[in-house]
Amino acid sequence: MREQAPEPSTHEQASFLLPEVHGARELPSVIVDGYSLQLRDKDGFIGDQASQTAFRELLERWRRRRRRKGKDPLGSRHSRELSKRTLDTALLRPGDSEAADMLNGAIEEFAEELAWVTERFLRQPSWQGVERIVVGGGFPESEVGERVILQAAAMLQQNNIDVQLGRICHETDDGGLIGWVHLTPPLMLKGHDAILALDIGGTNVRCGIVRIRRKKAADLSAAKVQRREKWRHADDGPNRKALVDQLAEMLLAQIRYCKKKGIRLAPFIGIGCPGLIRKDGSIARGAQNLPGDWESENFHLPSELCKRIPKIDGQPTVAMMHNDAVVQGLSELPFMQDVKRWAILTIGTGLGNASFTNKPKP
Repeated sequence: MREQAPEPSTHEQASFLLPEVHGARELPSVIVDGYSLQLRDKDGFIGDQASQTAFRELLERWRRRRRRKGKDPLGSRHSRELSKRTLDTALLRPGDSEAADMLNGAIEEFAEELAWVTERFLRQPSWQGVERIVVGGGFPESEVGERVILQAAAMLQQNNIDVQLGRICHETDDGGLIGWVHLTPPLMLKGHDAILALDIGGTNVRCGIVRIRRKKAADLSAAKVQRREKWRHADDGPNRKALVDQLAEMLLAQIRYCKKKGIRLAPFIGIGCPGLIRKDGSIARGAQNLPGDWESENFHLPSELCKRIPKIDGQPTVAMMHNDAVVQGLSELPFMQDVKRWAILTIGTGLGNASFTNKPKP
């Protein structure tokens, strides 16, 4: 039998006074139909075939074939070590047709994989009737990623799959933070200007201050990230404790900034991370790309952060956790009011997914 999450201390109990604070499926205006689906075929999880990691391996195969015929125009470094900017520069560099031809070949092949994976998701019960899919994660923030999405969308149309596929509206680094304004308990937003949010991925961590800006838009469509810090933790290889310690330091730096600038910060921390999130804030599965065992019965990230940051502006800290794809998808909620069912795929170290149904308006 699975042990319960660690008993919260007095200053943490505020978060447990709210019903189903972690991994909520039903929100005031939208239902989260499903997320973190793990579909398999004979080769394993199909989502692995449409991740940024998979694209880098696919590009490396194209480069190995090119090396048999001569010099590799992208140099000697492995594809996983090449930055998005390096790939975009090679793709767009005038007169460098060899690099561009090779990249375009990899883009087309990866677009086929993305279209196939999308079709598989659309067959799932929680994706039935999805009219629009937005693509987030780190991959779309490049010219290579943009071309993959455009080609995959065209392939879906050619296969008579009637679904719209496009990039998220926000900067990809912001979407996983902004979505928290739709998950924060409304009472906690009253009288405050901003919230704190974390977006934890297998390669990067983003920590930001999200301005609510309700006076500009009651539907929270004007919410924006005022300040953001990004840490590529995969380069440093921290263990779980070191990563959590650094998360707390990043949050404290944002709290100090708000105090200095006179920003009224809600006593709230939104945490988005990969995996299936239980109602108690523990992770059931899907966090394999994070350092250490995040699915341990003895690890509870919201409590760990509240221990390090017990109060914000003199009030007990409330920390809530949800799946990162769900959070990033919710950043698009104000712009999805013309469809009933919609979804998101996040292409990063792995492939995240979530599907939604808008509730009828009163």
